[in-house]
Amino acid sequence: MCRGVISATRLNINDFTHRQQGRKLSSVYINSILLSNGKMIRKAWEDFVNSGKRFRCQIIGQVCGYVYKKQLGGMIFNQIRSSMRSQCSSFLVLLVLGVASGELVRYDNFHLFRVAIADQEQLKVLQNVELQNDQFIFLDSPTQVGMNVSVLVSPRKLLDYLQLAKTAHLSSHLATTNFQAILDAENPPAKNKRSDEFGWEEYQTLDAIYNWIDELAVKYSSILTVQSIGQSYEGREMKVVKLSHQAGNPGIFIESNIHAREWITSATTTWLLNELLTSSDPAVQELLTSYDWYILPVANPDGFHYTKTTNRLWRKNRYPHNILCPGVDLNRNFPYHWMEGGASQVACNDIYAGPSPASEVETRNMMEYYETIVDRIELHLQFHSYGQYILLPYGYQDADYPDNYSDQMEIAEAAAIGFSKRYNTPYTYGTIADVLYVDSGSTTDWAHGYHKTPLSMCFEFRDNGAYGFVLPADQIIPNAEETLDALIAMLAKAKTMGYFQRS
Repeated sequence: MCRGVISATRLNINDFTHRQQGRKLSSVYINSILLSNGKMIRKAWEDFVNSGKRFRCQIIGQVCGYVYKKQLGGMIFNQIRSSMRSQCSSFLVLLVLGVASGELVRYDNFHLFRVAIADQEQLKVLQNVELQNDQFIFLDSPTQVGMNVSVLVSPRKLLDYLQLAKTAHLSSHLATTNFQAILDAENPPAKNKRSDEFGWEEYQTLDAIYNWIDELAVKYSSILTVQSIGQSYEGREMKVVKLSHQAGNPGIFIESNIHAREWITSATTTWLLNELLTSSDPAVQELLTSYDWYILPVANPDGFHYTKTTNRLWRKNRYPHNILCPGVDLNRNFPYHWMEGGASQVACNDIYAGPSPASEVETRNMMEYYETIVDRIELHLQFHSYGQYILLPYGYQDADYPDNYSDQMEIAEAAAIGFSKRYNTPYTYGTIADVLYVDSGSTTDWAHGYHKTPLSMCFEFRDNGAYGFVLPADQIIPNAEETLDALIAMLAKAKTMGYFQRS
């Protein structure tokens, strides 16, 4: 019995929204619809047999979801029927009480632990636990020694976790005893705010962001345009803002919210855009007039929308390569040293890199658009959270340093000084592999390694662990302000080193 399965971060809850009305929820009916759709359902059964307990819970949820979605042509899998009848019935009870109501997944009394991986033995233990346990939710996949991971533990499994930490000698810090309280406090409604007013006292929805940038295109039509670079898997537009005060300026490309749950990234991006348009500060006005800005505020619109409606902690896109575990980590899907460390070929993993390089329509949309502007771009900048890092290429396993490594390090140092100027927020800088962890298939690596964009960096925003991915909305503006300070400082430094000299 998969208790708490509704709280798992990888459930494909959208499948359940198409449930048939008035149909008896019996195991007989369930099993009458567990039909084969060729290789997809066969693969589902193989995954069920070979997976650990936690992923079996997810598989049960996914297959049960298809009871409500559609009948799949083919023959009934008798072995699925016999193995899953009672578990599907139990799951559906949970479903009707929880997810089917349309409410967000809740994490009441879940404990959040920050765990430091000290050696190879601890790494192996945590990797096995991630695969096999249905009540420990890893917000970071354990991929290497020396990294820190955040683990959510349900109340029912707290004693099991404490025993594991003791047995494996884990350095484990308790961040909160009720993760839901952090979620509840993250985004309170702004006071005295009109329903149609866009601002930065709260996190905005995808529709609100798009409506706002469309309004900017009308208001600032002489310098600002909005373009769709294609649609996501679920049919949402991927909108890019171009802000250009004069032709021939060197270009800066900013990408945010490629990971769905990192709301602070699109919030910071939109604040920066507003500041570029409205600030009277001479230093900010220089940024407006001296550079062309290409801004993709939400690179993963389907996943971002899903975090607003269903599961706040969702990371990936929503494409169902595996009907049981949808989604690909778009920042592991780019075709530069793809699958060379820090990525997974397990579809249920949060760092699943996809079945092949650039398999995702969102990835291809970004690639195709970037190729139309690449000759104008001097800086490719990703926004992520969390940890307070300035990350340089490269992240893949055993990577060499970029040719201009010393230049990028000096520029990153200037950015770190800028980040600390206003609120004393410390940032660590260096290559992805050196200071964070090995990862491959990122846009930071792809832009610099494949397209030879001179400067390519990733900012990992606040904080250092107290809130992680759910940074309270009252930190949006402070985070954005120090990001602006960092941009001013790093661009000024880069200019003294010969970058951004186009005319």
